Amino acid sequence: MNKQAIKDHKDLEVYKMAFDTAMRIFELSKSFPIEERYSLTDQIRRSSRSVCANFAEAWRKRRYQAAFIAKLNDCEAESAETQTWIEFAVKCNYLNVESGRELYGAYNRILGGLVNMINNPSPWLIKH
Repeated sequence: MNKQAIKDHKDLEVYKMAFDTAMRIFELSKSFPIEERYSLTDQIRRSSRSVCANFAEAWRKRRYQAAFIAKLNDCEAESAETQTWIEFAVKCNYLNVESGRELYGAYNRILGGLVNMINNPSPWLIKH
């Protein structure tokens, strides 16, 4: 099997999954009620996008293990926050249960990838 070298954070499956899921949330949240525009809609979009933004920052901090892990921890926290907003969206009937489960499950997979990187950062660090 021929593996391609990872040149950018965008090459990583966890990033691709986080980006795609954030875009799915964006599309689905377009149908949320107008009164939620500055609350739940804004929050779920912000936290889902923040996973990706923090991951990009983490990738650029790979020279320093502690900084890298700290930014990955931010990604983990934003992923968990997004799961909470997904739960609210389902309970408020803005998302159907099936869509909510799909999104929640995607964040479980994203969290798994992040935790693996946090627990084993050395393959990702830039060697001095």
